[in-house]
Amino acid sequence: MCGICGKLTFDREATVSPSLINSMLATIRHRGPDDQGIRCSENVGLGHRLLSIIGVSSGHQPLCNEDGTVWVTFNGEIYNYKELRADLIAKGHSFRTQTDTEVIVHLYEECGHECVTKLRGMFAFAIWDERDKILLLARDRIGIKPLYYFVNERCIVFASEIKAILVDEEVEPEIAPEMIDRFLTFLYVPGEETLLKGIRKLAPGTVMIVRDGRVDLRTYWDLEFGCVRGSLRNAERELVGLLEETVRLHMMSDVPVGFLLSGGLDSTALLSLASRVAPQTEFPVRSYTVGFGTGGIEDERPYAELAADAFGSRHHDLTISAADFAAFMPNYIWHMEEPVCEPPAIALYYISRLAREEVKVLISGEGGDEAFAGYPNYRTILWIERIKRMLGPLAGASATCIDVANRMSLRSERVARYAPLLAAPFDSYYYGRTSNPNSYFNSSETNLYSGDFAERVGKDASIAGLRAHLSAAPQGDVVNRMLYLDTKMWLPDDLLLKADKMTMANSVELRVPLLDHRILEFAASLPGNFKIRGLATKYIAKRALRGQVPPEIMGRRKAGFPVPYEAWLGNELRGWLSDILLDRTTLSRGYFKESTIRGLLQGATSWPSFRAKELFSLVTLELWHRSFATPGAVRQYSAISTA
Repeated sequence: MCGICGKLTFDREATVSPSLINSMLATIRHRGPDDQGIRCSENVGLGHRLLSIIGVSSGHQPLCNEDGTVWVTFNGEIYNYKELRADLIAKGHSFRTQTDTEVIVHLYEECGHECVTKLRGMFAFAIWDERDKILLLARDRIGIKPLYYFVNERCIVFASEIKAILVDEEVEPEIAPEMIDRFLTFLYVPGEETLLKGIRKLAPGTVMIVRDGRVDLRTYWDLEFGCVRGSLRNAERELVGLLEETVRLHMMSDVPVGFLLSGGLDSTALLSLASRVAPQTEFPVRSYTVGFGTGGIEDERPYAELAADAFGSRHHDLTISAADFAAFMPNYIWHMEEPVCEPPAIALYYISRLAREEVKVLISGEGGDEAFAGYPNYRTILWIERIKRMLGPLAGASATCIDVANRMSLRSERVARYAPLLAAPFDSYYYGRTSNPNSYFNSSETNLYSGDFAERVGKDASIAGLRAHLSAAPQGDVVNRMLYLDTKMWLPDDLLLKADKMTMANSVELRVPLLDHRILEFAASLPGNFKIRGLATKYIAKRALRGQVPPEIMGRRKAGFPVPYEAWLGNELRGWLSDILLDRTTLSRGYFKESTIRGLLQGATSWPSFRAKELFSLVTLELWHRSFATPGAVRQYSAISTA
């Protein structure tokens, strides 16, 4: 796990300065404190920060082939590299190291840009082909590892993090106002754009080929849904075999490995499988969880301790407070780089900081809910769509919807909240895991934006990417339709962004076995009723893992990763909220009506109207401006870091 950066000027007479690459690397030192490497030759420069995990004594990058004509800077892990290495040696390639990085170089020599299709793992890398004058950028299928770029008529600049790109004087931060509404629509920024004009994300499952100043983007992988499986029992057996294989591969490391335990099914199952299928690992491995001093939420720690005791890990936990939460917020913004309403990310930072005292690698259960439909909203929306089919043409009648909503409210307050969606087609209301058109920021009654700013944004532009993914999503099966959308949007641009940025802030590599592309492809091949059956979510996963997870954990209600930020924002942090959101600098940006902001803050004293998620999002947006929208701020940081 590492940090990469580089620049290519399209004028072959121009040069890329090593001092520029050095300054870019200074901003991402946390991604790789073990070593630094730079390769500058005429109009191209590559940089690398190393976190030694595999081949720790020979991992220096950028790394080249035998004759120095192909160079790579690589971030990630290739789990099938030993198999690929043996095949490449048989074809006549010679290796100088034991690293997975060198496999990429020789595989590129064999396959060109198609090399990515043979890689199993998480990765973002850049290859400079000196012979053909080609720059290749590539990102893994799911988007586990980030890769950003800026391109104009003169050059392309790329890096693992935005702040490294902003070091280059070629790039000046300029706000893209339409992205502010996209953030508030989804509570993260889905798609290839960022809040800064010209700085984009390389999409998951995509390669970029740059040659003679031309940029060619090619998709090499997409998640294809189709019901091709046989019986449920056979599918269960196949799933167990895949899980054992992916856990064994993800335990591969030359340094100690630890587990993040949430007290839920996924992380517990991974620890259970590791204790059985990775005997070469020195047990007990370490495990970690986090709790909170206040907030009235369920404490995950007893369940995490239960899992640790059951499978023999050496367990640690910590407690964070409201003061810890607020104190880290500026650094949360600095490391996340994109505004994301993700309070659990702050807890992840603190727990990975604790783990860093003992391990360099953490295993996490991220992705199981997105692969096998573990969230309650999937079940709720499935049932809403079924009710609509039963109602037939009446589903579009508002009076009928009101009557159904009233009836459902007697049974389920949660379901009643979704009842207005009975009158809307699925494609018009499913915004993904974190938002929907009825949320506060998307309500026509909100009147959030100032008059001038409202003219600069539009909902159609904000949800354009959503519509594109919905058009590509599988038809008919509502469960798989939701899972496709969330895999393409929420996973890479929220969940995995948080996972990468918060752990790498502490120089820790996070691995996510449940997002191995073969696991996702298997899950996508299953019909929706293998994932949700009746009221049961994650149906096949729970059946397959029976006997491997303690019943107290197997039977728990889905809790997510609860952080009591609502209680904190409504009590201890109420003054902190007001100080930021009513600050003269905040208000002078001209985005929002002051009366609306004051109304939201006043609601913090009244729990029925309290909008914690909205307030956290607005604070996140303002702190983001202070870190990234000020010209020269990142360059000043880099200058201090390299001094």
